[in-house]
Amino acid sequence: MFFGFIPGSIGETSTLMCLIGALILIATGVGSWKVMFSVVLGGLAGGFLLNGIAVNEYMAMPAYYHLIIGGFAFGTVYMATDPVTASQTETGKWIYGFLIGLLTVVIRVFNPAYPEGIMLAILFMNVFAPLIDHYVVIANKKRRLQRATV
Repeated sequence: MFFGFIPGSIGETSTLMCLIGALILIATGVGSWKVMFSVVLGGLAGGFLLNGIAVNEYMAMPAYYHLIIGGFAFGTVYMATDPVTASQTETGKWIYGFLIGLLTVVIRVFNPAYPEGIMLAILFMNVFAPLIDHYVVIANKKRRLQRATV
């Protein structure tokens, strides 16, 4: 599955090629490594969490499988890092990416009729990205006000 020797949509089957693309995007400054890394962390966290309560075969699937099956790598590298719709704050990028990874695994496991959850997870989090940024900015303001000695 990692090398892309299984059939699937063009561009999504080879995780290795998506990783090479990620390196290029990070090197050129187009893609945010924070979003990519946090999507992977969220996917692993969701996989391990659901492995602990595995009541069906989808939950019992090893957590790292979620990273290499379907369009997870493609969505992580090319879609979640879209600079227009992703979170703009540094902390928001971590939260945004983590929730994408977590939602992807939850969608895959609890809705077997929709095996590719990365696209839906990205769409959901694109809607919530401004809200995440809003609350990150508010938290930063509160922290700065507490440090102010007026």
